[in-house]
Amino acid sequence: MVDRNILSSNGKESEARVVRETYSALYAINIVFQAIFTLLWQIGLALFVGYALVEWASLSEWVYVPLILLGVISGFVSMIKFILTAMKSLDRIEEERRAKIKQREKKNGK
Repeated sequence: MVDRNILSSNGKESEARVVRETYSALYAINIVFQAIFTLLWQIGLALFVGYALVEWASLSEWVYVPLILLGVISGFVSMIKFILTAMKSLDRIEEERRAKIKQREKKNGK
């Protein structure tokens, strides 16, 4: 005969694992979208400044070229910085998870 406590604890552990994996996947998707946003935000800001200079300050349309290049470069640098920061955060979370698992195993006597 099968002990019901074993089944219920395994069920809870599998549900917790599914929740953790879903959270991890959503967190990864969030990081990707935020990284893309940091890139596009810089480009959009550079385009707005270029539009303002062309329309309101009556400068030549050639001002767009250096501003777009500046926007792409600053956006790329910003995106890389964000990704590196997010990776450090993920490493810290993984270390905390491993510490909790070790602590749980130590507590259970394994």
